Amino acid sequence: MAETKTDVASALLEQHVKHELASLKGTRLRKFLGQEVAELFQRAETVPMNRFVSVDQIMGVIQRTVVDMELDGGIPELAGEMAAEVMNAPVQSDTRLKDILSREQATAFLEQGLEMRAQRERLIAEIMAHPVYQELVANVVYHGLVNYLYEDNLIAKNVPGVGSMMKFSRKMANRAVPGLDETFERRIKTWLSESLPGLIARSEQFLQKALSDEEVHDTIMSAWVELENSTIAEFQEGMGNVQLQEFVVLGYDFWLGFRKTPYFRGCCQAVVEHLFTKYGDAPVSDLLADVGVTEDLVMGEVNALLVPAVDVLREEGYLEAMLRRRLEPFYRSAAVKKILQ
Repeated sequence: MAETKTDVASALLEQHVKHELASLKGTRLRKFLGQEVAELFQRAETVPMNRFVSVDQIMGVIQRTVVDMELDGGIPELAGEMAAEVMNAPVQSDTRLKDILSREQATAFLEQGLEMRAQRERLIAEIMAHPVYQELVANVVYHGLVNYLYEDNLIAKNVPGVGSMMKFSRKMANRAVPGLDETFERRIKTWLSESLPGLIARSEQFLQKALSDEEVHDTIMSAWVELENSTIAEFQEGMGNVQLQEFVVLGYDFWLGFRKTPYFRGCCQAVVEHLFTKYGDAPVSDLLADVGVTEDLVMGEVNALLVPAVDVLREEGYLEAMLRRRLEPFYRSAAVKKILQ
């Protein structure tokens, strides 16, 4: 009697496996998936996002998979190889800048940037206040003044022999009074150091007025017209695969440190909390609609990716083995034996 029950249970298991395999193929599989996707979208219209997931759960995922997960050293190597392949691809020589960003789009970006007047004024002020710029101005003024005094002033140019006489007088004065050049240079530099703040302030005022929206717009667009017909490969000239891979490694090292900073966590926290403030109590369908995820879109990807993947898994024998692992414990259970008595 026990053997008969086992035989019946085994026969039921075999038929159940065959039934499931047949339903996970071709038209039946597509119909099944379509019904389930439709059902999920229908549920999404009534179930709020807070029932599925919370802020803490999302932040936990970010912490585990983005911040804490150890990344293998092969990742930057692979990224560098991929970047090199992209840089050396024929499309780089066949694509011009205007094919990626049209003149109308560039103009729109520029006009939007020109609206950030306060940021532009602050940038100019910070550049003017930088010690390197101040040293540059001092050197330019100093050498210009010295050259003008000894060589390029109007008297030396228009009165024959005056330029040579001034140079000769300078040499003779240096012989008669050693260190005269050093004294002259020191006095000029002292004057420059005292006058530099005023020079910088006036130059900043000049730039703030000169760099009007119209001037900046015309200058940048003129440069764009010169560049838009250049190929992407021309912009990459001088950068080899080695340098590119080094940049990839530097970027990877930066990411490893940046992802652990309080700043990164604070940005993630702000984004996730805002997402739940806006959509947490609303049906999931609201979020899906706002990001453009529709039932047709999902089914398109299911048919393009999932159905072929299931076909491969069936051919490899995985589906049947998975179904047996799933169903066999049930058909071997005491509950089924009791039913078959």
